[in-house]
Amino acid sequence: MPEINYTVIIQIVNFILLLFLLNVIVYRPIKGVLSNRQEEIDSAAILTEEWTKKIESYSLEIEEKIGNAKKQGAKERLSIRNSGISHEKELFQDASLQVEREIDSARNEIREKIERARASLQGEIESFSKELAEKILGRSLV
Repeated sequence: MPEINYTVIIQIVNFILLLFLLNVIVYRPIKGVLSNRQEEIDSAAILTEEWTKKIESYSLEIEEKIGNAKKQGAKERLSIRNSGISHEKELFQDASLQVEREIDSARNEIREKIERARASLQGEIESFSKELAEKILGRSLV
């Protein structure tokens, strides 16, 4: 059977003292550093989560504004188009009225010329008919 003497007790005390010193010098500082690092990682994760939520919120807000801007642009485009169409109709109506006036003016001018020609021919019909009768008969009508 093994003997227990004073060296075994010294070895046990040495071991306990070594454990105590290692705990104070090595393990506690490493635990502190690891604890600080974990706190930093946790705070960074919380910050990242907050920023991710803000980014999503801003993205939704921007997309909503873009959608509203597109709708407003479509309304403006339609309004401008309708305005252009109505302006085109007005121009067409004005042009049509002007063309009708010019046609009426030309017709009136043609009627006046026809009336003047008739009047001048009416005065000359008698002399023309007399000349024609003389040529047909071959003799003079007095």
